[in-house]
Amino acid sequence: MASTTPASQNSHRSDPLTLEVVELIGEVVARFHEDYEEAAAEHALTGAQARLLSLLCLEPLPMRRLARRLKCEPSNVTGIVDRLEARGLVERRPDPADRRVKVAAATSEGRRVARSLRESLRFAREPLAGLSEGERVALRDALRGMLGD
Repeated sequence: MASTTPASQNSHRSDPLTLEVVELIGEVVARFHEDYEEAAAEHALTGAQARLLSLLCLEPLPMRRLARRLKCEPSNVTGIVDRLEARGLVERRPDPADRRVKVAAATSEGRRVARSLRESLRFAREPLAGLSEGERVALRDALRGMLGD
């Protein structure tokens, strides 16, 4: 009598190709993180400051939401915002939806620095440029699929 294995059990087993892809994703993440930290340092920013500034370039956010996005304590975010504010890269302003709440927002100088930081990221730019447009689209779509976007 053949045993039946539920599909959920099979999905937890990894074939060699899947394991290799997982390893490669880990290496890409590590190298991107290293490049990001170096690019931040070239702009006299810590990695956390650069990530926060990048988030604020998308939209102004209250401290608690910033803390959730950065996966850190709100008190840490306050210190990061204080340092970026002292440099003129972010500002605090009342939340239009609730004037009791303050949001942090990137200034025009903050947006300029964040754009410069993104442009200075070197890792993956050349290898990606070497791919055809179709290959880049396929890679983008596969990554979006992994993220559930």
